[in-house]
Amino acid sequence: MRGIYTSVTDIHRKVFTEVARLAYEGGDYAKKIEQLPFKILPGELASYRESIFLERAIIGERLRLAIGLPVRTAAESAPVSENIEESAIAKKYYDPPLINIIKFACHACPEKHIIVTNGCQGCLAHPCTQVCPKDTIHMIGGKSVIDQEKCIQCGRCVDVCPYNAIIRQERPCAAACGIDAISSDQYGRAQIDYDKCVSCGMCLVNCPFGAIADKGQIFQLIQAMKEGHRVYAAVAPAFVGQFGPKVTPGKLRAAMKELGFADVIEVAVGADLCASDEAKDFIENVPEKLPFMATSCCPAWSVMAKKLFPEFKDCVSMTLTPMVLTGRLIKMKHPDSKVVFIGPCAAKKLEASRKSVRSDVDFVLTFEEMMGLFEAKNIDLNTIEEEKEVSEASTDGRNFAIAGGVATAVVNCIKQMYPEKEDIKVESAQGLRECKKLMTLAKAGKYNGYLLEGMACPGGCVAGAGTLQPINKSTTAVKQYAKEAEYEFCCETDYLKDLEQLEH
Repeated sequence: MRGIYTSVTDIHRKVFTEVARLAYEGGDYAKKIEQLPFKILPGELASYRESIFLERAIIGERLRLAIGLPVRTAAESAPVSENIEESAIAKKYYDPPLINIIKFACHACPEKHIIVTNGCQGCLAHPCTQVCPKDTIHMIGGKSVIDQEKCIQCGRCVDVCPYNAIIRQERPCAAACGIDAISSDQYGRAQIDYDKCVSCGMCLVNCPFGAIADKGQIFQLIQAMKEGHRVYAAVAPAFVGQFGPKVTPGKLRAAMKELGFADVIEVAVGADLCASDEAKDFIENVPEKLPFMATSCCPAWSVMAKKLFPEFKDCVSMTLTPMVLTGRLIKMKHPDSKVVFIGPCAAKKLEASRKSVRSDVDFVLTFEEMMGLFEAKNIDLNTIEEEKEVSEASTDGRNFAIAGGVATAVVNCIKQMYPEKEDIKVESAQGLRECKKLMTLAKAGKYNGYLLEGMACPGGCVAGAGTLQPINKSTTAVKQYAKEAEYEFCCETDYLKDLEQLEH
């Protein structure tokens, strides 16, 4: 649903905007946040659900999550503002879990099942009844009817229906979860197995009821800026076009400075360093020390690989991610600064909360959350006077945002740095379900000697949970912007001289 401005998108935008406005204005946070559900949803009549009271209760929980507070159940009696003062500080990391289900917003969608739709014509052949191995389908009243208690969901009836009137239906959040971390609670509502969850956010972006949300740091970022900290924005390569077709990188930089950021740095600079280092690691370790090497930049992919295939954890590159390398680079140049990573990814929030990363990246916001700050300050991104854009990254570094881009950058670095090396074999996967298959085949020895690229989001980072435009449009925009880079390969960056210092 990315790129389609739905009612769910509208609610997200309003919540992020009001949280940003609340932080900017200050004052009695507890009193003001209690009024926000009524400001966001005025009047007496419900707009989306059966009750305005339910709608406002859900908005209340979304506000809490956007501030970094825990979600509550309908059984808990407490104001929306409970513990808000704990979050009104410049330094607060995410308390787990990061991805949350607002239970009373969940539609309790059915799990996998096969149903006959109104499209059934009651045809004479009714092949659906013939192919069913459990004699589950019968013609009743001239239509096919499935006995759900007997159905084993083999899908044969789906395949043979000449009218496509029989469909396989699945809870959208569970279908989007590539590691099967979503099941049902005792009331039929979705629940997350946090032992499996890697916070990719695909459930969040695919829930059509807006019942799943991640925690945010909008509040804390603004507190830091109000306290006088110099905050640098490290913007992920997928940013191109996210804030509107007329919003050039130069306009975005100007708008960020108007918000109070010290400056804007492309995370593609860190991607250049990441690819160069992974090229070196691959040459030194594969196949002599490791059977294969997997890229490290996608945290959801790397956590999944280490969780499900612990015996191959050393095969996942130990290279620091572009986000961390960029954060370290900024703080090396500006020691007393703070860094906010602005990108498409929910899993980056979890990565930044790790003890080993906390000193490098202070805040993480998605593009969607960032739009809330612009709207809270009434900044017109289309008409703002353009600044000179930052142009220190390579074509390959900028292409990290799209599927296949990471592996291409690493291979290109190997060709430049080690021209005597034979062609590198590469295999890639998008979406955690496909990534899991990739690792299963690697475990079986099918990819010995390979460089493996994993991307948790189908299409790459441009498909992250916090993006604002259609994936294909983003891919085209990133490729075009990448072509405009001053140099082509990651290993040509001037920052390579700093890499050893950044890694320690």
